[in-house]
This record gives sequence, C-alpha cells and structure tokens, in this order.
Amino acid sequence: MSGSFEGKVAVITGGGSGIGRAVALALAEQGCKLVIANRNQESGEATVQLVRDSSGDATFIKTDVTKSTEVESLMAQAVKQYGRLDFLFNGAGVQPAPGPTTDETEEAWNRSIDIDLKGTWLCTKFAIPHLLKAGGGSIVNTAGASGLVGFANWTSQCASKHGIVGLTKAVALEYAKEGIRVNAVCPGLIRTPMLEKLAGGAENVDGMAGMAPVGRIGNPDDIAQAVVWLCSDGSKLVTGHALSVDGGMVAQ
Repeated sequence: MSGSFEGKVAVITGGGSGIGRAVALALAEQGCKLVIANRNQESGEATVQLVRDSSGDATFIKTDVTKSTEVESLMAQAVKQYGRLDFLFNGAGVQPAPGPTTDETEEAWNRSIDIDLKGTWLCTKFAIPHLLKAGGGSIVNTAGASGLVGFANWTSQCASKHGIVGLTKAVALEYAKEGIRVNAVCPGLIRTPMLEKLAGGAENVDGMAGMAPVGRIGNPDDIAQAVVWLCSDGSKLVTGHALSVDGGMVAQ
C-alpha cells in the first residue's frame, strides 16, 4: 500500500497514546508525514519521537478538539508545515464512567458529547477545505461497538458514538463526488490505557476477553491496520461505512 501514501500528509487527533499512537506509527511506516494533535503535550511529543526514531516525519501541535479556534489553527498549521492535507484520523475521545442514565451528571454528558462528537465534527469541518485543495482525501472517524449497538449504563458514550456514525454517513454523501471519502472504524475491546482504567488495572483486561467471540482482547495495531486500509487506494470505493474491528462483538 506504500504507493497510496508517498508525499501524503495526515492529521491524527488523540495521537498521544493507544489507538491514535498506533495509527501514527502505522501511517509513518507507509511513508506518510504526520501532524500529531493531542491535549497532553508530553505524550503527543513522545509519539512524534517514536515516529522520528523510525525515520518518519512528524510534528506535534497541542490541540483541544472542542475549541474551534484551536482546530482551525491545527489544520492551517499542518498545511503550512507540509504543504497539503490528505488524511484525517479523528481519534480523540474519552471513556465515561459507566452507570445508570439517572446517575450520569450533566458535566459527564457534556464531556462525552463535546470531545467525541463535537470534536469529530470540528476537525472534519476544518479539514475538508484543505482536503479539497489537495484534490480529495480520506477521513476516518472513531466510533466503536457503542456506535452500532446499545449498551446499558453507557448512555452518553452510545449517544456520542452513534452520532459519529451518523455524521460519517452524512459527510460521506456530501463529498462523495469531490474525492473525499469518510468512514468510521468501530473498535471493540482494545488494550489501551482507557480499557485498563475501565478494567481496574492492566492485570484485569484479559478477564474481559470472553465478551468477544474470538476470545481475545484486541491490540491498537489491529485498529491501526484498518485505518491504514481505509486511507489507502485499496478502499477507494468505500465511503460512508462503519467498519467493525471487534472480534465479532456486534455480530452476537
């Protein structure tokens, strides 16, 4: 797939750890130049260093995806640095604490919607003009199993992730004839810092493997390889799609 990425530029939000970092390393391996956006500067710069250690080209820009001025600036700086923008991976997101709908606070609800859904919308909104100038490109959003089916006690997450799937389909239809493909990747249980926190520690993660028919927890690279494919010419007829990478969870 390397021919799909020569001279191309990608912005990756939430690139400081977990799936975002894995996507960065996978795209860098294909020869893509990267702009890593993250709220935490230390972890974002750590990803940049990992890319550079592998002879890749990456830059870090501290960004809060809920703030339109910062997102607009992110996309402009990416183009100023590298001359174009071809791919956007919307990986920034949060993992709310589970609990009944009646117990969830308005603050927790707003945080999920603002970071996951509004953040994805803002990044998409401000990336599109640059993608059009480059002659098209690919946007990959992060939804999840909770964007495809409901889970009790995960109200705000299901709402935000279902919203991302809807946003993905709508934007894909808007720009289908202009060379911009928009898809969503839907991870299941993936071994990330977020899942370790949810499980009450890294040592407890494997105990959740029974939730997936394949009987194992996924790794961030499982998702990264799906994202690389969705950005590549190999998926040039795929748009408006929510791709499950979940070991069969939503097929149950």
